[in-house]
Amino acid sequence: MANKKKIVLAYSGGLDTSVILKWLQKNYDADIVAYAADVGLGNELDGLEDKAMRTGACSVHVLDLKEEFVRDYVFRALKAGAVYEDQYLLGTSLARPVIAKHHVEIARKEGAYAVSHGATGKGNDQVRFELTFKALAPDLQIIAPWRTWDFKSRTELINFAKENGIPVPVTVEKPYSMDKNCLHISYEGGILEDPWNEPKDDMFLTTKNLRETPDTPDEVTIGFESGVPVSVNGTRLSPYNLLTTLNEYGGKHGIGRVDIVENRLVGIKSRGVYETPGGTILWQAHRQLETLILDRATMHFKQHVAIKFGEMAYNGEWFCPLKEAIDAFIDKTQEKVTGEVRLKLLKGNMITAGRRSKYSMYNPELATFEKESVYNQKDAEGFINLFGLQIKYAALRDRAAQE
Repeated sequence: MANKKKIVLAYSGGLDTSVILKWLQKNYDADIVAYAADVGLGNELDGLEDKAMRTGACSVHVLDLKEEFVRDYVFRALKAGAVYEDQYLLGTSLARPVIAKHHVEIARKEGAYAVSHGATGKGNDQVRFELTFKALAPDLQIIAPWRTWDFKSRTELINFAKENGIPVPVTVEKPYSMDKNCLHISYEGGILEDPWNEPKDDMFLTTKNLRETPDTPDEVTIGFESGVPVSVNGTRLSPYNLLTTLNEYGGKHGIGRVDIVENRLVGIKSRGVYETPGGTILWQAHRQLETLILDRATMHFKQHVAIKFGEMAYNGEWFCPLKEAIDAFIDKTQEKVTGEVRLKLLKGNMITAGRRSKYSMYNPELATFEKESVYNQKDAEGFINLFGLQIKYAALRDRAAQE
């Protein structure tokens, strides 16, 4: 008997992908390979292999991608200063390309003809996964069940799961969905679909309510080398361990909660609630170090690039020529972003207590208001006259035109 064709499914063990595994098995004459990526899921992967096999998978691959995720994706976005729409630190967006990259590698290893994912037809993740597939494996067929099957809601999925004996950690009464990795946790759907509804305190898993946070601050010193964080309070840590250490500090002090209405790529406005404690601390520290080191022209231009980088990461354009070119620019700007930043954490706040670098452009002799000999204040007059020349003559022109 000839071997069946294979489909590799990005499998989380949650509601959507659990149903999809069984649905693929029922609707395609193929063996279903389950693939799960650990990007900081904690104990959520416990029992996943057994569950996938019992649901119908022919084999299961679980990959530990935590270090790669933080080193090559989170820290690259950090170096860029990327934030989507001024608030979202791209926790889900950054995880999708590394997951999809290894999805392709598993498909090649298994000799699969197709890949499948559980992203809905209304969201951004379908774009993020599929742009990576197209960039890295344009020959693979893509199966996106949410765009083809007859299910219309999560309630119908729950009923299908119950009918097929698939245990899922979701109920009709509490249907909001979560996406978790070591950078953040996102919450959406259900009671959160009304932007007037305040999230319940018991929803948050990593950050304390401000009422429960300490009344005294913690002080953390973060060391950077070429824009990359390498140490916390003098201890060098791997990328993943550094981020999780800052997650603990941030969570303890209620840092990193955001509740936003964002513009999805597909044109829908979506309400999302996020916890990003360690990432929020890192973005603040990195920004403070850059203010000390980068010249004005580079810093201001990089701010424009950061917006574009954030949009591209959000939209799933991680593996594309423009992103590669932007990476080269960002790397150049970060060559001297080496030093330390000291922050005090208290009641959701990050207070900059100090920053230092051997590449600092801050010169006390130039900045001082005391007597000094480096800066000749008389030189400012000629500079102002030239800088304001067109402003002055535009005003004179307008006055003459009115006479």
